[in-house]
Amino acid sequence: MTFTPHGKHLIAGEWVGTDATFKSEPATGPVHDFSVGTVDLVNRACEAAEEAFWTYGYLPREKRAEFLEAIADEMEARADAITEIGSQETGLPTARLQGERGRTTGQLRLFADHIRKGDYLDRRTDGAQPDRQPAARPEIRMVQRPIGPVAVFGASNFPLAFSTAGGDTAAALAAGCPVVVKGHSAHPGTGEIVAEAVNAAIRKTGVHPGVFSLIQGGRREVGTALVQHPLIKAVGFTGSLGGGRALFDLCAQRPEPIPFFGELGSVNPMFVLPRALAARGAQMGEGWAGSLTMGAGQFCTNPGIAVVPTGAEGDAFIDATAKALKAAAPQTMLTNGIADAYRQGKDRFDTRNSVRPVVSTTSDGRSAAPNLYEVSSNAFLEDHTLGEEVFGPLGLVVRTSSPDEMVRLAKGLSGQLTATILMDDGDTDAARALLPVLERKAGRVLINGFPTGVEVVDSMVHGGPYPASTNFGATSVGTLSIRRFLRPVAFQNLPDALIEGDLA
Repeated sequence: MTFTPHGKHLIAGEWVGTDATFKSEPATGPVHDFSVGTVDLVNRACEAAEEAFWTYGYLPREKRAEFLEAIADEMEARADAITEIGSQETGLPTARLQGERGRTTGQLRLFADHIRKGDYLDRRTDGAQPDRQPAARPEIRMVQRPIGPVAVFGASNFPLAFSTAGGDTAAALAAGCPVVVKGHSAHPGTGEIVAEAVNAAIRKTGVHPGVFSLIQGGRREVGTALVQHPLIKAVGFTGSLGGGRALFDLCAQRPEPIPFFGELGSVNPMFVLPRALAARGAQMGEGWAGSLTMGAGQFCTNPGIAVVPTGAEGDAFIDATAKALKAAAPQTMLTNGIADAYRQGKDRFDTRNSVRPVVSTTSDGRSAAPNLYEVSSNAFLEDHTLGEEVFGPLGLVVRTSSPDEMVRLAKGLSGQLTATILMDDGDTDAARALLPVLERKAGRVLINGFPTGVEVVDSMVHGGPYPASTNFGATSVGTLSIRRFLRPVAFQNLPDALIEGDLA
């Protein structure tokens, strides 16, 4: 099945074109024209979402679960076409797109199961005590309720799992919140075909068509209008630190400020402890190279920094990493802009006298080859730009002279999505000293693993202190992410006739 995009926006069940168009920039395959989003379309989508909320937000949980499952079914019905256009637009291999589609449909079905169970409602009831002295106590019952329409910005690096019907959309829809998606211009055809799947699920299940809209392209004013629209009650975003921070500030400056749940940037440091380094340093170096180059390094959990003791064993770790990186072929990056930013990141390292190049390559066009650098702990702590994310297969080894210096370095890090400790049994004391520091710095702490690959499960936390994300108490992966789009409401002395639905 070959999919040819029509290039229109989906606004509350209607495919709408605009006069202005932009062209896709696929890695391979045909170029397609897409309508440019407008502020008027934002207004129409948000107004439709608000209208839909009064029915969708109060549907029985079973009906919402059936809707989520229908989206997953409709995506699977378009599986081959999604893979084909997704691969053309992004350059990602077929196996990666197939796996990401499975993750996306799995998220939808996971949320369907989650809301059926009802635990997320966190229902609490304190019975009345009419005879309490000196004053009677009323009956109070609390439940989590959906907040209203949510804006979601598609991510460049996950055209399925973090975009049109990805984790933010799935969590918001599960909570009972209609969604307006600002599609990413890196993969508009992929966004369109997934929106077709969502629209088919809307027709199949009979939910209000305003529950979902997709707006493609558009200049900065379109995104600004979306986050500042008075009917939008929260924003989900995955992208750059600069773009995310600008949207965060706009959300805070509204007459009614709203939460901005942004995932912005992380270097995901790994701490290699001495006993593990002595026992299996070369093996860990090879593993790091594999994680660093996975998907051309375009994962938000890409481990960009390895903190390694000085000495011969640390040198062997670097040698093994370098050998594996030199054997890695260049890969296609998601967009020309991302490829340009990767080269600029490499240039930043090349201009630092304190940094030693270990593997230095040249990347042209949309292609990226891996790079590796080395720096001392002191120089790293003195130059905060070395701790900024380079989106792509670039690694930095930071050399430390003692376990205490590792702890000092960890304390100097900014917020991260992940932090990793590579250790053996003899490293327990050093790991124990690091653990409380890393717990404060990251949303997920790993032992003896690599952070690329995020399990979509109840216990997952994909978030962390700023700048990893803008809300350290939230996650964008796993069922806990539904809490971003809920708020607690207490009902006092509610009569039995009104105790129904989720309140029962």
